[in-house]
Amino acid sequence: MTDATAQIVDLSRAKGVDTQWWDWRGEHRQVPESTLRAVLEALGEDTSSEESLTAALEGAHVAPWRRTLPPTVVQREGDPLRLLVHVPHGSAVGVHVLLEGGGRRDLEQLEHVVEPRDVDGGVVGEAAFELPADLPLGWHELVAEPETALSAATERAVLVTVPQCLELPALLQEGRRTGLMAQIYQARSAGSQGIGDLGDLATLGEWAAREHGWHFVLVNPLHAAEPVAPMEPSPYLPTSRRFLNPVYIDLRLLPGLEELPESARTQIDELAAHARALNAADTIDRDAVWALKEAALRIAYRHLGQGQAGEVARLHAREGQAIVDFATWCSLAATHGPLWETDWPQELQDPGSAAVDAHREAHREEISFIVWTQWVVRSQLAATQQRLRDAGMGVGVIADLAVGIHPEGADAWALGDALARGIDVGAPPDQFNQLGQNWSQPPWRPDRLAELGYAPFRDMLRAVLAEAGGLRINHIIGLFRLWWVPEDADPGDGAYVRYDHEALIGILALEAQRAGALVIGEDLGVVEPWVREYLDDRGVLGTSVAWFEWGADGRPLPPEDYRELALATVTTHDLPPSAGYLALEHVALRERLGLLTRPVQEERASEERSTRAVREALMGRGLLSDVDAPVSEVVAALHGWLDLTPSRLRGIALTDLVGDVRAINQPGTDEEYPNWRLPLAGPDRRPITLAEVVEG
Repeated sequence: MTDATAQIVDLSRAKGVDTQWWDWRGEHRQVPESTLRAVLEALGEDTSSEESLTAALEGAHVAPWRRTLPPTVVQREGDPLRLLVHVPHGSAVGVHVLLEGGGRRDLEQLEHVVEPRDVDGGVVGEAAFELPADLPLGWHELVAEPETALSAATERAVLVTVPQCLELPALLQEGRRTGLMAQIYQARSAGSQGIGDLGDLATLGEWAAREHGWHFVLVNPLHAAEPVAPMEPSPYLPTSRRFLNPVYIDLRLLPGLEELPESARTQIDELAAHARALNAADTIDRDAVWALKEAALRIAYRHLGQGQAGEVARLHAREGQAIVDFATWCSLAATHGPLWETDWPQELQDPGSAAVDAHREAHREEISFIVWTQWVVRSQLAATQQRLRDAGMGVGVIADLAVGIHPEGADAWALGDALARGIDVGAPPDQFNQLGQNWSQPPWRPDRLAELGYAPFRDMLRAVLAEAGGLRINHIIGLFRLWWVPEDADPGDGAYVRYDHEALIGILALEAQRAGALVIGEDLGVVEPWVREYLDDRGVLGTSVAWFEWGADGRPLPPEDYRELALATVTTHDLPPSAGYLALEHVALRERLGLLTRPVQEERASEERSTRAVREALMGRGLLSDVDAPVSEVVAALHGWLDLTPSRLRGIALTDLVGDVRAINQPGTDEEYPNWRLPLAGPDRRPITLAEVVEG
């Protein structure tokens, strides 16, 4: 190992970058030096020479000594915490807390003897204070004030006091609950305008509650997509996770619709009729749907916008500058295209520039319209949640939070250096994606999140939780470590970057508790053994997918051994529905797309052994009469298997209810497969309507 390589390794470790990892086959892997350099550069480090590496290493070691207070402190409720404060050697300092709800708490200084350090030509000392155990939950402010002339000016930092554990809702404490899992855009009714919408979600949820006594509907992410064609079809690659996609607005339920003049109603009805005609297509055309819905919404806004301004203002007050920035980006995207970093003039790539201010002023009416559409879609989502609760659902809508955002979307534009550049989020190779995955999403920079007081993370959570009874965190493992893939590198040549999970999970628990929501973490894939236990201790439910649950004996894990704090399901949206899985649809699809890394005969034989073992296990529990029973009977038996688990939540995929066989998404593909575009279909692959579900 050269001196430079040794420095790269040391700096990586100091910055929370893993230099080695274990793959899905149990093999030990070293991260390429080129990857480490790219990741460190994305974290703001200069790796171009041995001199710069030496300076970066020294900077990493003295970083805490360069500031009086840590940028953010996260404390668990009930636990005292030792706070280290750095001041010029020989100075005195007092520290107090300004509580979120008002009030002040002075901190007691502790005995603490440590040698001062030379930092940037000065001598810095270290003092210790105790954060008391009885601070209330909330977002507080730490204030360090000098007491001698030697000290620097007053400094402030964020203090977050978070729950020890997110308490389960009373409903789950009483017993296990069942609900639906649905990609809502698939569930088109006769009145849908080309895509399943929030009105359809309400209809589906009311049926599930009243006919089956089910308590939730877990939906795909409803995050905002591009406002112009081509709209990204994947709900897991949004332009913003903080705002919603108005394509889900149901034109039948527009607030104030009855107040429109007859001419406007006629125009909207004609546009809705054209959109309904799109229901006949075998795939969902979001661009065509949005073109018609947007035209109808503009007509409604011209007549209703002024009268609804007061209600829109309340949303504006809640979301602040962020909703203005989002609407500004949408307006700019309509003018210059949605790829801001690629196609926009340089002066528009900075949200704080004079050119952006000038555009905002010149397009005030357009920006107001975009903000209004956000109010409409949020109002409809809130009304849907209320309808589900009124129908008897104890939880209602469970929102889904995507793992990241589009690299040239609204959030990427607005959040600036809170996101790493030149890096994509992905996943290392595993059994189902043997080439690895690149999700084409920029990751949070863990250092910048702390410097920003985790405000972008908090505000995103608050927005997603606002109209929901629960939240599923896609790839929650990313709050612990995330697979960073340098641009132009193969997905397998990435590296894990560590995050402050104590801070992120604590903030998640605080915001969910305030919203009265439960949290489900998708903890699938390559997971460090301690992580699931940690999430369990913090009150975050895990995810158990029957196809992935196997015991040490190589057989399906007995249902009694499933985790209690979990959402237990048979399948997930990254696999075909259960009928398709049993028919090895996933093997055939991956062979056709060239995604296998071993011969198809070997892959098929392995999967046949697995499905055979599942059938035998179902027979052994009396859930299946014949190992060669029809697929529909096996699917029913698999859901009976879930009934035997202690898991607090049981999720039934809408696709399994109707016998669909087609994968909604094939990870690792883009245009090679119609990902996220397939409407709900029956066993014969023929699209079916929502009426056939709720009346069949």
